Amino acid sequence: MEIVKSILDIPVQDPQAEFSSADLTWKKFGTAEHQDDVALIPYTRVNDFIIGECCNVECPTRFHIERGRKRSKGSVKEYKNDDYLYWCSFGPENYGEGGGILPSRKYRLNTRFKHPIRAARPQCMRGCTCHFVVKRLYTRPSLVLIIYNVKSHINKSGFVCHGPLGKDTIGPGIPKENVLGKNIECIQQYCGSDATFDTLASEYVRKLGMIIKRSTHELDRDDQASIRMWVERSKKSIFFYQDTSKMDPFILGIQTEWQLQQMVRFGRHNLVAADSTFGIKKLKYPLCTLLVFDSRHHALPVAWIITPSVVKSDMSKWKKALNTFCCPILFSLWLLRSSWLRNVVKKCSNIEVQWEIFKRLGKIVYGTWSSVNTSVALEECIQDFVDQTAFVDYFRSSWMAKIEMWLLTLKSFPLASQAASGAIEAYHVKLKTKLFDDSHLGALLRVDWLVHKLTTELYSTYWLNRFADESNSFQNVKEEYIASTSWHRALQIPDSAVTLDDKYNLFAKVASLKGSSITHIVWNPGSDFAFFDSAWSMQGNFCKHVIKVNMMCDNDKACEPSMSSRSFGEIPMDLWKKPMDDSILLDESVAWSQQMLDQIKQLVELNSSNDIGIVVNNMPLKWISKKGRKFVGIPASFPALPSTSKSNLQKKNRKWKRLSRLR
Repeated sequence: MEIVKSILDIPVQDPQAEFSSADLTWKKFGTAEHQDDVALIPYTRVNDFIIGECCNVECPTRFHIERGRKRSKGSVKEYKNDDYLYWCSFGPENYGEGGGILPSRKYRLNTRFKHPIRAARPQCMRGCTCHFVVKRLYTRPSLVLIIYNVKSHINKSGFVCHGPLGKDTIGPGIPKENVLGKNIECIQQYCGSDATFDTLASEYVRKLGMIIKRSTHELDRDDQASIRMWVERSKKSIFFYQDTSKMDPFILGIQTEWQLQQMVRFGRHNLVAADSTFGIKKLKYPLCTLLVFDSRHHALPVAWIITPSVVKSDMSKWKKALNTFCCPILFSLWLLRSSWLRNVVKKCSNIEVQWEIFKRLGKIVYGTWSSVNTSVALEECIQDFVDQTAFVDYFRSSWMAKIEMWLLTLKSFPLASQAASGAIEAYHVKLKTKLFDDSHLGALLRVDWLVHKLTTELYSTYWLNRFADESNSFQNVKEEYIASTSWHRALQIPDSAVTLDDKYNLFAKVASLKGSSITHIVWNPGSDFAFFDSAWSMQGNFCKHVIKVNMMCDNDKACEPSMSSRSFGEIPMDLWKKPMDDSILLDESVAWSQQMLDQIKQLVELNSSNDIGIVVNNMPLKWISKKGRKFVGIPASFPALPSTSKSNLQKKNRKWKRLSRLR
């Protein structure tokens, strides 16, 4: 476009009725280095232009005077125009997520000028950069020059920040069937009834639906660029971000404010678990989820980490940024068990062979705490089932090289119980369900789609579950949430429905709640590798019938104890092993063992007591030196007490101070 160098060369435009920038022909005015889009209109038509701009269909808004300068006649001696800066009322500040007010803005501007359109409330401002300048010409006061600096209603990141296309806008959900019906109705009106046209209309609506659904997360065609944009606009929900480079892998750590609150509430001095999607190969990058256990012992996601790296140095980066609490780490066996069971069922057709192989694998794992040679036991198992070539090939290629590492880890960490493993499994199943809902979109290999799924659908599901449970509202949601784990479903089965095999303990019978004539058989009862041939269990999931039978077996001495019970007994035994010589190592072992026992007793007493005063009065005393006098206080190793007991402790310390002075 040709650059106009003189205002005299710009034509005056006077459209009819209200008009907007789309109704004007804009000229480039300025120099070769810098030009502005300008237009000349009559001074009396300024209000019509501003009202027309406010009625923008895609981004309806209001414009306020951000800055103005008007001079009275005779007040200046040189040529200067009166000018007003009009700014979209959704800017310039950004009070939305990830935004902030201007550094120099300490108060709202007074916009009570002669013009009737005023600024919106600060809470509505989303950093919109759309603005223009209206200059009343000093030498031609009947005309104004409009300089449009930014025509698009976008923020600094380049996103539409308000209106129907804004990211915070939630429009009415129109069913796809309604759109399809309307399309076919219009086609038949002009083209008649034709199966080919109906098929094309259906395909068109399907593709349109995919485009609309993808538009919620695809901020850019390039996935990496789209993620950068999302990070820029969602800084409050990110605790760590590292972009891909030649030296560093991609790392994105997500934690909302609500998730942080739940982590502080349920994670401190409690358990933190981790779930990973390394088995879901369809995703671009693996997803790691940090979980805490809420008041009902359900797994609650409190942080998501998306990264392809499992190197210790990379993991330490997001761990430090997250500032995780010092919590016990449990090792859950459910992923190992699930993988083995799924492949046993998939690669072996005979159900008796499935049960025997799964039982044999369980014995090998149980042998971790005995003198069984793992390598020899595995070779013997493979030789006994050598005719099951599909499973043997799978096990050799996938597990033989790393089984020793798994079993060593299993022995080094305390094992999660069936309740904790069932809660982790329930989260993993819900996560997979949400992810594969949109598999038809072809979006599994996009990180921006995964982030969108986590921060909208999955996040809102758990928020609603907790709200329904704590407020005792949405009873259907609450009941479904409570029964979402196999452990809680197993609690609904009465003890009378379970019958154990008294002679050989090979199986257990569970009467169905749906009808007394239906009986379920659980093979290898009491073991973490118990086998049940229901469709849910054969997919590698924990089954309520298996869990209920194992609950009953925990109270039966004839049954083999669970691996978590073995782990519980083994770890204290390792701690309390007597040193070879009667040295200071023995004293340290005795001291640590006694301190651990005292802390366990104190925690049990604190949790079971209804009167904190009784607990405080029974607490052991510790002598501390201060200014030459000695008084007693609370031992530092005792767990933190509620703030209500602080006054009691202070009174107790003052009492002992007075006694020490009398002495």
